[in-house]
Amino acid sequence: MASITLFGATGMIGSRVLGEALDRGHDVLAVVRDPSKLTRTHAALRIVAGDVLDPASVAGAAGGRDVVVSAVGGGHGDGAGHRATAEPSARSLVAGLRSLGGGNVAPRLIVVGGAGALRTSDGRLLWDTEGLPEPLVQIMHAHGAALDHLRTVGDVRWTVISPSALVGPGSRTGTYRSALDDLLVGEDGTSRISAEDFAVAVVDEIEHGRHLNTRFTVGY
Repeated sequence: MASITLFGATGMIGSRVLGEALDRGHDVLAVVRDPSKLTRTHAALRIVAGDVLDPASVAGAAGGRDVVVSAVGGGHGDGAGHRATAEPSARSLVAGLRSLGGGNVAPRLIVVGGAGALRTSDGRLLWDTEGLPEPLVQIMHAHGAALDHLRTVGDVRWTVISPSALVGPGSRTGTYRSALDDLLVGEDGTSRISAEDFAVAVVDEIEHGRHLNTRFTVGY
């Protein structure tokens, strides 16, 4: 059983990571700005107030834990919200874990990233696809900036897990494919994964730690 600190537990992905982790018997400390918004109860769940953008808050919630997971979104999901959250939260998480000693002393860090910086079949990055709405491109680049920062970090153990191009509520099948930098596309020509199976992949990474200091992606 792992002890997990989870930021973003009320969001689409974070709530499913929370459920998946609890169902598998892990101990979860959910850190939210407003604890009243998380109404789930479980013997292995504690809920505390905290701010992922405050390194001291990160350190306080991460001390003595095995893994820190950040599934923090961008507020209303617009480009501005992600720009204000994605890279700053990555920097805050790293700073907080460094204050605990970094290296093998501090918990591992797993960050839910975006699909924009994944490579498509034509060799371009997904965010270079023609015709994408500008707010979506901004969201993709915000997650890309967070990934760029983590790639400069050598004293904190980190992993970024990116979804497929399409991720949303669906069914839990417990199956998925994984890759490093290439966008996964299914036999039907779409790049997708349910939020439920994405959560399965996140908890699999918590349990097995197969992608230390790198980014990987999952899809069908």
